[in-house]
Amino acid sequence: MILSGRRRAGAMSPLALCLSLLLFISSASAAVLGIDFGTEHIKAVLVKPGIPFDIVLTKDSKRKEVAAVAFKPTRDAKGNFITEAGSYPERAYGGDALSLQGRFPGEVFPNLKFLLGIPSGNEGQSTTSIYKERYPGLQLQASEELGTTVIKSSAFPEDERAFSVEELVAMQLANIKRNAQNMAGKGSSVDDVVVTIPPFYTADERQAIMKAAGFAGFQVNGLISDGLAVGLDYAKPRTFPEVTKGEQPEYHMVFDMGAGSTTATIMRFQSRSVKDTGRFNKTVQEVAVVGAGWDRTLGGDALNHVIVDDYVKKLLTKPALKSRGTTEDEIKQNGRIMARFWKEAERARQILSANSEVNSGFEEIMPDIDFRTKMSRTEFEKLTESFADRVQTPIKDALKMADLKVEDLNSVILHGGAVRTPFVQTKLQGAVDDQAKLRSNVNADESAVFGAAFKAAALSPSFKVKEIRDSDVAGYAATLVYDDQGKERRKPLFEPNSPVGSGSTTKQVSFKDKEDFSFGFVQNVGGVDRPTLRVQSSNLTASVEELIRIAGCGKESIDTKFSVRLGLPLGLPDVTGGSVSCEVDPSKKTGSIGDSVKGWLGFGKGDQQPLDDEADGPVEQVDAKASASSGSAASSSTAAASSSKAPEPPKKQTEVIPLKWTSTTEGNPQPAPDAITQVLQRLKDFDLSDKARYARDEAQNVLESYTYTVRDFLENKVYEKVSTKEQRDLISSTLQSTKEWMESGDLSKASTETLKEKREALKKLVEPIQLRLRESTGRSETVEGLQKSLDKLQKGILRLESAASKAAASIASAATASSETSTTAGSKAPSDLDELEGAETETSPTPSETPAAINPYEGMDLTTVNETYNSISTWLKETIAEQEKLKPYEDPVFLSRDAQRKSEQIARALEDLVQKTTKAKAAKAKKPKTTKSKTTKPSKATADRAADGEEPVPADAAPEDSSAAKQHETHEAADPEAAEAPEQKPVKGGESIEDMLKWMKKDGKKETPDREHEEL
Repeated sequence: MILSGRRRAGAMSPLALCLSLLLFISSASAAVLGIDFGTEHIKAVLVKPGIPFDIVLTKDSKRKEVAAVAFKPTRDAKGNFITEAGSYPERAYGGDALSLQGRFPGEVFPNLKFLLGIPSGNEGQSTTSIYKERYPGLQLQASEELGTTVIKSSAFPEDERAFSVEELVAMQLANIKRNAQNMAGKGSSVDDVVVTIPPFYTADERQAIMKAAGFAGFQVNGLISDGLAVGLDYAKPRTFPEVTKGEQPEYHMVFDMGAGSTTATIMRFQSRSVKDTGRFNKTVQEVAVVGAGWDRTLGGDALNHVIVDDYVKKLLTKPALKSRGTTEDEIKQNGRIMARFWKEAERARQILSANSEVNSGFEEIMPDIDFRTKMSRTEFEKLTESFADRVQTPIKDALKMADLKVEDLNSVILHGGAVRTPFVQTKLQGAVDDQAKLRSNVNADESAVFGAAFKAAALSPSFKVKEIRDSDVAGYAATLVYDDQGKERRKPLFEPNSPVGSGSTTKQVSFKDKEDFSFGFVQNVGGVDRPTLRVQSSNLTASVEELIRIAGCGKESIDTKFSVRLGLPLGLPDVTGGSVSCEVDPSKKTGSIGDSVKGWLGFGKGDQQPLDDEADGPVEQVDAKASASSGSAASSSTAAASSSKAPEPPKKQTEVIPLKWTSTTEGNPQPAPDAITQVLQRLKDFDLSDKARYARDEAQNVLESYTYTVRDFLENKVYEKVSTKEQRDLISSTLQSTKEWMESGDLSKASTETLKEKREALKKLVEPIQLRLRESTGRSETVEGLQKSLDKLQKGILRLESAASKAAASIASAATASSETSTTAGSKAPSDLDELEGAETETSPTPSETPAAINPYEGMDLTTVNETYNSISTWLKETIAEQEKLKPYEDPVFLSRDAQRKSEQIARALEDLVQKTTKAKAAKAKKPKTTKSKTTKPSKATADRAADGEEPVPADAAPEDSSAAKQHETHEAADPEAAEAPEQKPVKGGESIEDMLKWMKKDGKKETPDREHEEL
């Protein structure tokens, strides 16, 4: 019994079930993506219903894509770029893009993450200078409109707008999306994504990656730091100590050294028992970042830069360059030379991680100059001594933020390609108290992307994954900035280690303003406050007036509050709610703010409470009415006063009106709506241009391939018997003219339509001959199969017609015999056994009471089936006769597909025959009902025997599935032509004791024979 008020576990209402089904249907084809956007490489993992976490392969079947995009312009006869308005160059990605650096150093854009979101002013000057030094061929410009660096391309007209870094990154992300879409297959959409970011990303950089992903067509569900992503991947198959049982959590550090930067992230791993649905509890895993440290410029690229500088110095020592007076700046400003040096430096550094020395060679590095050099590991480590000293700095900073010591760490998880550098390993061993703590228990290259994909699946309603509650840290301090009587006030709200995500704190900030006002937030980066958000209230003035007029509140007693927390996905301060309220004495207030008035003003419902409770994470009260120090004192005094016991004051009622506000993003200037439209349109035009180019290239490849097919066709002697010499000569001449046209240089200028027309001209001549050969070899088999189908159909028709005629004759004969039997039974004299049979209350049955016979084949129409047989049979005879008159090189009268369609018609006719036969058998097996005109009253002796279970079953009450009936039915089903008339049972009233004993014996030995399947 289910008690009232308690719900069964697992029970679901019909409405909830329908909503669940709709959600399943709508999300069944949805897929999510995790992207590890690195400085040197981009990796992605796809999660799709029915498919586990799977790495997205590039078009070259590689597991990671080089983070580069390039424009491949076309040149005229003089070697100049062809720049026409409305035309777009070919784009290349990954390794294909880097391979173009030697030819187009100004059109290859690698490692764009280094510039993403970096201001173009003094704050980002050093970063921009480093990038310019590494890639001197690029035309970097400062954009006053965007406040960032943009890149000019020579593949476009001079007046073409420069490309922003976000736009170029969007091209790379869109390429990843296309690869993921191809992997997911048709019917699946890949729109939702979680992207990894370094923990040191500022508000501008986070907004820049969000903007780039939006340009690429993604819906960014979250940004996750590299270290936390590795932590999630590490936690997936593991369980951790349960703190609710008094166990101590584990602390692990992820040391990530990649191409562009180095980070150290300390995380707390633990499990906790929390409330589940109903009366049950569940255990969840928790992964929380408690500290992070970083070095923004320490990475593989910085080490490569050292090797490149060494190449330049050694190159300048060659006598040929000294005689020419070549300077160091001339070499470093040469985009082709630096591109080759950078490519070789990456290879040399990786070799030095495993070998003691490496040889490098450059042919024609400059006109008539070859350059070869050698570097040992000892020499390399000497050049990078200053970088080695910086390896331990992120570890120390992370420990300081987490307020932990090295001894508190359970392990140091290594991630990133540069951690394999020998001197980095040495420094890490010196940074920990136990070398056994240095572990490589995750995939150093792919752990972060798998963690991002896990986060994406956890955020999506389409997937159910292991519940892991994660939280990150802000990274930078956030301060509230507001105006107090014309003076700017600042109040710290969040620290660098403030949690973001699960369990993050909500700050309820009280203001003394009673009229509409604005306030903002700034992020402290390197001692510089950078604005991130500006908030403007819109109905505060009207709300205060309503509280005073209707609720009778005093203006000084009105409290203005805004709730602020580090919101997702950016992890920046965000306003989640606002209210204006006051406490009034219900017995003295002049009125009440009705729901209708609040609704009319857009203020909300009257039963809303002050914003003093948050479901997720703690709530902290912050007073912005005074300075930071006085505010803290006020909070302390309030807490002390509330803790002391005092007489309970009269109960008051709180009147609350929710506030409206608008938020505006600050920091780097945001592009105007028209500029965003232009960016999206240019990306769309680029995609259309690429599709048209791919279609043209495919048409050209198909044409070239088909010319070889036609050449082989002409050399094949098999086709000579199904073609004439004139036909083959025409094909040969057409092929020759097509080849000459392709070799003349017109091929590169031809449009897609022209290429298709050239191929179609050849196909029209070749395919009829190929068709004749195929038909001549397969025609006999096709005709034979069709003839067999016709014979089968004819046999079925004859069998069914025969069964119908025999059934009609059998029914007529049975009707005559039944009439004679009924007349004889009606004139029979009373017997001495009447007492055993029972006295009748009425006269004997008449002939009209005998069951009426039914013809199961009556009304069966075989007209359509016969017409099908006759028409196809006639068609086959006529077409065969016409085909035999033709020569082998003439087009056939009919094709194999025509015979196939005829076979399908025969199959449908056979199916119709089977249905008619089945229906007739069902009608024959059904026993017609008998209308009785009398009732039999059993005698006392008969009733007694029936009560004792000794009375046999009457004939007309015998089961229809008796063995005799089933045996008869089986014989009839096996062969309608051999069917026998059923055994005639005595009419009721004319039975004998022998008959009843016989029936009883049969009932005791029932056997159900197996039916045999009849095939037409």
